[in-house]
Amino acid sequence: MRLLDYIHGQLVFKRRVRVLSSSIAKLTPQNSTILDIGCGDGLIDKRIIEQRPDIKITGLDILVREKTFVEVIKFDGESIPFQDNQFDCAMFIDVLHHTTDPMILLKEAKRIAKKFIIIKDHLRDGFLSNETLKLMDWVGNARHNVVLPYNYWQKKQWEKAFFELNLKPIAYNTKLNLYPFPINMFFERNLHFLALLQKAD
Repeated sequence: MRLLDYIHGQLVFKRRVRVLSSSIAKLTPQNSTILDIGCGDGLIDKRIIEQRPDIKITGLDILVREKTFVEVIKFDGESIPFQDNQFDCAMFIDVLHHTTDPMILLKEAKRIAKKFIIIKDHLRDGFLSNETLKLMDWVGNARHNVVLPYNYWQKKQWEKAFFELNLKPIAYNTKLNLYPFPINMFFERNLHFLALLQKAD
């Protein structure tokens, strides 16, 4: 397990933080206030703020860790303890597939966000996609006692949810370059997406 932790940390974790923070920093509208739902330790948030000091990010999680890089507020995993339209943007980074019903948090995110929702998550499409995503999830999260329901959606399920919630994708990317060669050939494919969604109502 120690060897696995080392390999994951060196080849995956550091690169993931760098790539996602850079991508989200470029994607986020100016002077945004963001609620990062399921933020973990907030390291990605810290890296975003370093690149975009005009952005303010508040973290929200079911477990507040001893060391966090941004302010993190505890919640019950379903009801977000903020008023309607309190933030410009709500954000989920690899969080919704850890829930039994992503629509619960998506509706809450829409409620507290004035304009935008940012989502980084997975697509359960293609050959062995479900098995690959399960393996990635287990390697990255099992040792941290993260709940793993393996609830991955297909692209058509995401599109249906966005339609029902009246959320319009204004940026959508499945080529995130999260992994180095050659492991990207197995773990990258089109299994990941990053989207900026705008409230249409």
